Amino acid sequence: MGEEVNAQSYTREQRQRYREKVRQNLDVFERMLAQSQFEFDRPMTGMEIELNLVDDAYQPKFANAEVLEEIADPGYQTELAQYNIELNVPPRPLPGDSAIELEDEMRASLNAASTAAEKRGAHIVAVGILPTIMPEHFEGDWISANNRYTALNDSIFYARGEDIYLDIEGPTGERVATYCDSIAPESACTSVQLHLQVAPQDFAAHWNSAQALVAPQIALAANSPYFFGKRLHAETRIELFSQATDTRSIELKNQGVRPRVFFGERWITSIFDLFEENVRYFPALLAEVSDEDPVAMLAAGEAPSLPELRLHNGTVYRWNRPIYDIVDGTPHLRVENRVLPAGPTLVDVLANAAFYYGVIRKLASDDRPLWTKMSFAAAEQNFHNAARDGIESRLYWPGFGEVRAEELVLRHLLPMAHEGLSDWGVSQAVRDRYLSVIEGRCKTSTNGATWQTDTVERLEAAGLDRQKALAEMLRLYATHMHSNEPVHTWPLP
Repeated sequence: MGEEVNAQSYTREQRQRYREKVRQNLDVFERMLAQSQFEFDRPMTGMEIELNLVDDAYQPKFANAEVLEEIADPGYQTELAQYNIELNVPPRPLPGDSAIELEDEMRASLNAASTAAEKRGAHIVAVGILPTIMPEHFEGDWISANNRYTALNDSIFYARGEDIYLDIEGPTGERVATYCDSIAPESACTSVQLHLQVAPQDFAAHWNSAQALVAPQIALAANSPYFFGKRLHAETRIELFSQATDTRSIELKNQGVRPRVFFGERWITSIFDLFEENVRYFPALLAEVSDEDPVAMLAAGEAPSLPELRLHNGTVYRWNRPIYDIVDGTPHLRVENRVLPAGPTLVDVLANAAFYYGVIRKLASDDRPLWTKMSFAAAEQNFHNAARDGIESRLYWPGFGEVRAEELVLRHLLPMAHEGLSDWGVSQAVRDRYLSVIEGRCKTSTNGATWQTDTVERLEAAGLDRQKALAEMLRLYATHMHSNEPVHTWPLP
């Protein structure tokens, strides 16, 4: 959910002081990159999964406070809206059978959480966008009781000076075009975030690799075809999140001001490039000022936490976000990959993770890096193509030209994923279990988005209207989700 803040609004003086502290933090961070020792001897991975709560009719259930009280597990936290919760998975190394052990632990955790939620009349569903969410669901008290969310909502609208306009059209001409007076639609975007710890000198190679890889990731994993009752993009979450948190008025867009949800505009040479861009281009949304003196701490040989810089960084929504953090007094750096939707099952989520960690290992260590052969603009166009068309998208890739996503993965990226995981020391059993899921999706041209749309089409053909078809599809989806069988094996009604 991001770090909680103490206030819901800030004075002009607080914002000015905060800007000064952010710039001071940035200066200290630059010195640390040159002078300090960062933890990276045993790289760790981490994961966050955002989840939805629904009632017995598979409509959103606005009860996360009550459900979290019943779950009583600090690994589960609130998210933006009262029908959202988040599961934070503790960091762990990749090698060996760690992923299979993680799957067992997560299944036990989610089973326990589901049992607890049902005591409060709620069911947990992992999906990119809750298909049954509708505009009327946001007319009441929807936002979670955290200062951070209220402050973000108010700051975004203060910056815009006007309501948000959502305009997304799908492949069949269905369209959502509506004004919103809050960031409530952003809560519909539930994702999986993958973390990878890297050394400072290796960060640029990993971030550049992750940027190139987002399009194949989305094509394989798309799971968000419906929003406000309309069939839109295969991964509508990408465009919805971009529009629902946009701080720019029309005039600022026309001037070329950068969006808050930011793909980026160039390959980088250092993690500092990203933090410096965040400070230079984006005004503060939150303005919490700490008592930490990072200059004095660094001079004393201590690693400062740089809270102002980290807070600001958390309100610039890059699809691959740079992370600076402190663990046991030692600083470390991570790439946070934010493009994947939640669901459909844990085995699908871990298959997506295995694919990502394997391919990025190979791309980042290539003697002739991919980003030296591919323009940044091409990577961004791939990103939008994949979000729109999903597993059926056509992507540009050096050496292949324009190719269907399934073919690119089967012929090129899947073998790389196997090699990369082997280089990490990941067991054969893990590679076989999870990468076979990726292969199965490609060979059947099936992912969460295609299963959802095919199911709804069949239910509508059987006589159900769109709303009833979406609710019935979600009921079937939840049943299959609990089976933990990968989505490409799910039957159609």
